[in-house]
Formats: sequence, C-alpha cells, structure tokens
Amino acid sequence: MATRHETETGPHLLVVIDHQEARVYRTEVRGAVPERIAPYDPHGHGRHLHSANEWTDGKRPAERRSYHEAVAKALQGADQILLFGSGTGRSSAMDQLLADLKDHHADVAGNVIGSVVVDAHHTSENALLARAREFYAEYNRK
Repeated sequence: MATRHETETGPHLLVVIDHQEARVYRTEVRGAVPERIAPYDPHGHGRHLHSANEWTDGKRPAERRSYHEAVAKALQGADQILLFGSGTGRSSAMDQLLADLKDHHADVAGNVIGSVVVDAHHTSENALLARAREFYAEYNRK
C-alpha cells in the first residue's frame, strides 16, 4: 500500500511570513532559493502592514490584500503547506494570512497542514528548513 507521501505529486512548501516579507521554500529540494514576496510599497518605506486600527472596521488595507493574493498565488499547486510566523493573535502575519486563505482561497487553505510560531528573525534559514522537514516527516508518518 502506498504511503501518503508516495501518492502526492505537488511540492511541500514552507512559508515563513511576517508583515514585511513572505519567503516560500520547497522543502523537498535541498539548497532551494526561496521565492520572496513583499507587500506593495509604492513609496519604498518598507513599512509594516499592521496598525492598531486596521481591524476595527472589518476592512483590510488594499496592500495587505494584494500581499496575501501574491502569497496565495505562490502556493497554488502545493500538496502540503506549512506556515511559520512570529507573534500571535491579530498581530500575527501568519494568522492573518491563514484567515485570508480560508476566506478567499479555500483550496489553498485546505492544504495547510500546520502553523508554527517561531523566532524567524533569530533562526537561520537552514534551521527553519530542518524544522519544517522534521514536521513533514512526522506528519507524513501518520
């Protein structure tokens, strides 16, 4: 009998996201260069996308919406997606992305197998990928 991993055809992706950038890695490819997705920033200020007031009226700023759309596009065709981010609750870019995927890209959201809070700014790329590969190995043994 084939294992879950043997029957899959699409990539396993890791998304490391904050309010300034999303990095999308193919975890099964060693030495892969991540696809980097940054929010629309017409003035080059490198600003964060969150503010204390942005959730109060139920509307998202256009730049966050376009950011999440770009990330969702990069995730199309993946069999499994793992999200890494820092922060929790409304300040978490990871939680905001996941909510947006569920609302607007149910097909992509259905392939998210986990979300993990990490200190991505103080963890090396190799360590993030190793942790993701361990997560996938454990998940696919089930």
